[in-house]
Amino acid sequence: MHKVTLIQGDGIGPEIVAATLTVVEATGVKVAWEEASAGEEALEKYGTPLPEETLASLQKNKVGLKGPLTTPIGSGYRSINVALRKALDLYANLRPAKSYPGVNSPYREIDLVVVRENTEDLYAGVEHMVGLDAAESIKIITRRASERIVRYAFEYARQHNRRKVTAVHKANILKLSDGLFLETARSVAAQYPEIEFEERIVDNMAMQLVQKPHLYDVMVMPNLYGDILSDLCAGLVGGLGVAPSANVGDTVALFEPVHGSAPKYRGEDKVNPTAMILTAALMLRYLGEEEAASRIERAVAEVLREGKTVTYDLGGSAGTAAMGRAIADKVRSNR
Repeated sequence: MHKVTLIQGDGIGPEIVAATLTVVEATGVKVAWEEASAGEEALEKYGTPLPEETLASLQKNKVGLKGPLTTPIGSGYRSINVALRKALDLYANLRPAKSYPGVNSPYREIDLVVVRENTEDLYAGVEHMVGLDAAESIKIITRRASERIVRYAFEYARQHNRRKVTAVHKANILKLSDGLFLETARSVAAQYPEIEFEERIVDNMAMQLVQKPHLYDVMVMPNLYGDILSDLCAGLVGGLGVAPSANVGDTVALFEPVHGSAPKYRGEDKVNPTAMILTAALMLRYLGEEEAASRIERAVAEVLREGKTVTYDLGGSAGTAAMGRAIADKVRSNR
């Protein structure tokens, strides 16, 4: 039995989470869900969008599954997601981007993984006004954070039989900060001689991903570049509706879809649950439930390929719950 903290999320969160729980249950994997609050719901209930009880639950259970959150205006947080990552030291943001037949995209057979450093860079939030007419943000890159994120990328590549790791940077201009990241990446890469290593400047990487994405595999990069390029990669495979993600630290992991809470669709049973369901597959794989995770991924692929029970954005007319049930049925038949 796995004990997992469950955060329903805001907006469409409860609907896509409900569909996802139906799919997870269909695998037969026993999960004890411990519900916790964050976001707008928590602000109403506890007076804060990130209660200590929620952090304590994640620290205790070590694994969490989370729907998308809305950061309430005036809550004191720049981003609840960023606050969670910082509080739990979830330093690795894993964002796979994989093509699925049936999802509209001009690209085929894309299979990319972005590994994004999650704790520093410009997202550290060290910024201030300089007088009245200028603002300054400080980019922080440390050897420790660079070393552990690049090592995470290489270990991921080794464990999942990936062929290559590409370090993405702007060290040609940012010679000290990105220079330190690149120097550290080269040092770590030397410890994994069986895995091909290469370097790409971030603007060139963006062009390469559009022109010839099949040349790439695992890409590792600082926080800001990872935020941008992971969305580009999602665009290659059909958008954020099929983009799962994981935030992983040494002791805790939190799994969430890349997309937002889309409050205008709340309660309409119309949004695509694919990203949330694939996120649950990532979680199961992290928990060692490889066979169940693979069955979910195959079931998602079958439902998308058939196109019979999919949501409006995928060209169908099914609701969120119906698509979740269709995927769950495929999971059961794949046993």
